[in-house]
Amino acid sequence: MPASPSTARAINDRLALHHLQNEGPLTAGQLKQLTGLSRPTVADLVERLTVSGLISVVGESGTQRRGPNARLYGIVADRAHLAALDVRTEGVAVIVSDLVGRVLTEAAVPIGGDMGTGAAVEQAVALVERAVKEAGALARPPSGDDGERGRLHTVGIGAPGLIDPASGELRDSSGLPAWHRRLVGALQERFPGSRVTVENETNLAAVAEQREGAAAGRDTFVLLWLGHGTGAAVVLDGALRRGASGGTGEIGFLPVPGTPVLPSATDCEGGFHSLAGAVAIAALAAEHGITGRPAGHEPVAAALVRAAVAGLRGGGDRAGGDAGAAGFLDALAGRLAIGAASVVAVLDPGCVVLGGEVGLAGGAELAGRVAERLRRMSPLATEVRAGALGGAAVLRGALLTARDRAQDELFAPR
Repeated sequence: MPASPSTARAINDRLALHHLQNEGPLTAGQLKQLTGLSRPTVADLVERLTVSGLISVVGESGTQRRGPNARLYGIVADRAHLAALDVRTEGVAVIVSDLVGRVLTEAAVPIGGDMGTGAAVEQAVALVERAVKEAGALARPPSGDDGERGRLHTVGIGAPGLIDPASGELRDSSGLPAWHRRLVGALQERFPGSRVTVENETNLAAVAEQREGAAAGRDTFVLLWLGHGTGAAVVLDGALRRGASGGTGEIGFLPVPGTPVLPSATDCEGGFHSLAGAVAIAALAAEHGITGRPAGHEPVAAALVRAAVAGLRGGGDRAGGDAGAAGFLDALAGRLAIGAASVVAVLDPGCVVLGGEVGLAGGAELAGRVAERLRRMSPLATEVRAGALGGAAVLRGALLTARDRAQDELFAPR
């Protein structure tokens, strides 16, 4: 059955906006080429999107061409603003961008473990308020109009822990600060005109690595998160998989050999986390005499891995370099391969990305060692890639997801 005229217009509008988002300002002629639509159809949608305030003329395509055919159209970037948060146990980072994803401001604040829940929430919310104000965004639409230009439209939050797939809320998880769960509601109360959503941090890292990092071009892969803690994100046939309870990828609870106890429902001690978490990596580094100083908020484990890689590069090739560094990276790769092999045996993703700060610090040296061990452990061909974005992937993924949600609403047919 052919689409109705209104449905066809909506499809064409979304197609044009997609190209304007990804290709930058375009002329009507360029939109015609990219969309395959007729000239009259493109002329109609350009007029329609201009009247709706979604696009505007931003310049001309060249000095030799003048007139309507040379006009460059672009998305009205300040039609709405977005905020993205990376919520960790030790603090919060935030970035604010315009509708096309251009970062306008960024900030972070540490939150100590001895700070009370109320004070921690207030400090995090105040950080977001300052960032929004600095970016020039409106905290709420003054007239109550959803189309109010310049308002903070969507707040995307990345946090550790389980996200309830039914309610979209952060579930109560042992070991996580109470202020994490309170923060979402507090932000919604402080920014009543904005959409506030929360997603697992590892899932957001996978989104970012797939669109802008190491997993570019992959529709199916697993991201192994290696930072302060461990986790995994599963992308199959282009879709992020969350599971029945939102727990897909909770690899920290995976029972593995080499630990004295089994994990429990409330404690991942004895699971893969005990082999590959930051504390375990630091202990392993100490056994091999590896020392390193963190840069900024970098986890100690990432600093140690980075120091080991640097030691190898300074001491020769992988086979004949610094013995302590090589031994440490070999031992760590063996541990990571245990978790990776378990995932590969079940999902056969064809690609595993070592994400997080540790994955970035290890780079090709660590990824190559893990791949070598996987080849011995599994008959399933699996490429192992080092993450390209490190810990920044969470914020980037939160921003990309917030942008998608805002554009889905603002670009919807009226």
